[in-house]
Amino acid sequence: MKKVLLYVLSGFAILLIGGAIAFKVFQPIKVLPRLRLAPGYALFNQFGQRLTNEDLRGKLVLYNFTYTRCPEPCYDQNATIKEVQSRLDEANLGEVEIVYVTVSFDPDFDSPEVLKAYADSIGANPDNWVFATTSNKALLKTILGTGFEAYYEPNPDGTFAFDPIFVLVDGWGIIRGEYRFQTEVSYADRILRSLDTLGEEIRNSVGSAKLAYEAAHLFLCYSY
Repeated sequence: MKKVLLYVLSGFAILLIGGAIAFKVFQPIKVLPRLRLAPGYALFNQFGQRLTNEDLRGKLVLYNFTYTRCPEPCYDQNATIKEVQSRLDEANLGEVEIVYVTVSFDPDFDSPEVLKAYADSIGANPDNWVFATTSNKALLKTILGTGFEAYYEPNPDGTFAFDPIFVLVDGWGIIRGEYRFQTEVSYADRILRSLDTLGEEIRNSVGSAKLAYEAAHLFLCYSY
């Protein structure tokens, strides 16, 4: 009996290892990594309304972090989001909804009225581009610094030192992409490529096909 059990376990191990090798070699499916859970939060938007992470469940969310007084071009963050919006058909998201959330780390100045005026000045569509912050600066630092790992520090002159970053979160509240540094491939190109991969996963990982996508995550068949 022990020998039979040993043979069964050995056979299972061989199949598992062989499957892993085959999956890695042929890589039939590419997925975005599941980096970690995005932080929970409660902020207010440019209309003074409460905004929480739960309000965005089921949607893809692209976050960025800045402040309205950031000197132009402010790392071209607004231009990047507008480019992603204008080229979104390249990502083939189908019915998957995406929302853009810009969080200000300057709540002393960026009141709801200021955020709304700023959003209006750059032509942001309030239906899918939200500007938000919270007056609780300690909480804001925890959400952005610890949760999203976005660095920023105030300067004595009222400006901020910060590193630009875009963070892509899926409908389950899991961070699937971080875009920190400009490379030979633009922010927009990298984000759109990620959205295309994630959109395909969302559309196809249903029924028995879901097992294939879970296997892709298990065997680290990641698309970058």
